[in-house]
Amino acid sequence: MLTDTLKELCALDGVSGREQEVRERIVSLIGDKAEVSVDPLGNIIAFCKGRRKAEKRLMISAHMDEVGFIVTYINDDGTLCFAPVGGIDPRVCFGKRVRIGRDKVYGVIGGTAVHNIPKKERNKVDDLDKLVIDIGADSKEQASKLIRQGDSVYFEGDLIRFGSGMIRSKAIDDRAGCAVMLEMINEGVEFDTYFTFVVQEEIGLRGSGCAAFTVEPDFAIILEATTASDIPSESGADKVCEVGKGAVVSIMDRHTIYDKDLCELAFRLAEENGIPCQTKTKIAGGNDAGAVHVSRGGVRTAAISVPCRYLHSPSCVINEDDLMSVYRLAKLLADGIQTNDL
Repeated sequence: MLTDTLKELCALDGVSGREQEVRERIVSLIGDKAEVSVDPLGNIIAFCKGRRKAEKRLMISAHMDEVGFIVTYINDDGTLCFAPVGGIDPRVCFGKRVRIGRDKVYGVIGGTAVHNIPKKERNKVDDLDKLVIDIGADSKEQASKLIRQGDSVYFEGDLIRFGSGMIRSKAIDDRAGCAVMLEMINEGVEFDTYFTFVVQEEIGLRGSGCAAFTVEPDFAIILEATTASDIPSESGADKVCEVGKGAVVSIMDRHTIYDKDLCELAFRLAEENGIPCQTKTKIAGGNDAGAVHVSRGGVRTAAISVPCRYLHSPSCVINEDDLMSVYRLAKLLADGIQTNDL
């Protein structure tokens, strides 16, 4: 069920600032299981009544947006100039299929053919401003009938299962967190809980700060996908975290030093309940906790993430068991915040 929800969400398109398609689907999936509102920025704030009243106000959050591009100019030959929306490595772009605008026009990211590149420069990776999107048009006039400046561009990368419990898809960052929250809402919560599905994380953690300001939580749990570099060319601490080794409980990243008591509680709950769990071996990345933990007078914050290879690409890779570990640990930590003296 959890993976089925993830597949459904990853198939949707929603770069930062253009999350409407994702938002509408999530609202429909929540149905009458929570009190739902949408703020002016586009965040979903869902209050889920628990079986017991909560003494501490808890917010669980994940972002709806994915990385992508925006069309900036239409060239005379019908190709499109574009700019990134979020952090995207140019190495993952050349030759990739994309969908553009509301009509989902298909295109391919391309650039100079290799035989036209001097040999001494062939090992270099072109910057994104040296690439174009080819939609099969042969003129600016023809392309302009299909595409407008400002149209959003999305990677194409359907969810597939492969190997031993592995999943590949675009937009796992952070539809994985959204899927976990939907599963929690569908199952019902023990204590009153706010769930926020937020916008514009990939361009500066913008939606989560607004959502936290509205909810005014005492505690927050951020659900994310985080970089795993566990490939043969890396070793030791440079792996950051490893796919297949369980949920990632962050201690510190580039935006946040996480609440020490919450981290210890998460690790203890994982151990007591046989949930595979790990932390990052390098101070890297960041997530919506960076905005949430400094909202209003401060929010005690934890982050639980699914380790993900090839983040911010059309082929993000996670392990299905890790996703389930995130779900199980998030539920336990949510209850543990209410039942422990913190």
